[in-house]
Amino acid sequence: MGEILTLKNVSKSFDDLVVLDNVDLSVNKGEVVVIIGPSGCGKSTLLRCINGLEDIQDGTISYEGDVGMVFQSYDLFPHKTILQNLTLAPVKVKKRNKAEVNKEALELLERVGLLSKKDNYPRQLSGGQKQRVAIVRALIMHPEVLLLDEITAALDPEMVREVLDVVLSLAKEGRTMIIVTHEMQFAKAVADRVVFIDGGSIVEEGTAKDIFENPRTDRLKRFLQTFSYEE
Repeated sequence: MGEILTLKNVSKSFDDLVVLDNVDLSVNKGEVVVIIGPSGCGKSTLLRCINGLEDIQDGTISYEGDVGMVFQSYDLFPHKTILQNLTLAPVKVKKRNKAEVNKEALELLERVGLLSKKDNYPRQLSGGQKQRVAIVRALIMHPEVLLLDEITAALDPEMVREVLDVVLSLAKEGRTMIIVTHEMQFAKAVADRVVFIDGGSIVEEGTAKDIFENPRTDRLKRFLQTFSYEE
């Protein structure tokens, strides 16, 4: 399929704290890579560096096309309707035809089960609904790579499933995604490859089966023991 994103020797520090330490990672077109690891290990920082939200001190990041990102905090404009939230950037930033963008926005909202909410404001939606809108807002910019950063972390447990189902459907249609999550069951279901990061370095990577059933390093074994995920 060919590499669509490549990181070589990527390092990032905040003052004296090394957050990413010589990270090498390549992602192929259509691949879903899930990043796991303890809190503060550099997972979210890695995504923010890929998206250009954080500068790196060393190494290179190269990719084809645009990168889209979905955050755990939704970041929707509270004073705009759901439809306006979706159409603003494609029309203003990408100068796309408004009617065409509107049509695509409505199709995507229908796909995630939220067409009836198009004229609502974010405050009228549940957390799970807002996160589904945030995913649509990223998709409508036609990114080559979609970055998802702990998108279920702020949700009540009953809302998690509705968001994960949308991501699973995107994976099935061949979207290239890099996902940071603490939902191990979800990681097992969606990942083509799982990357375990600790202390700013990639400790281990492999298929979901490799990582969850045959961890090679003690660090990964200890990490997985903190989760009670069902087979």
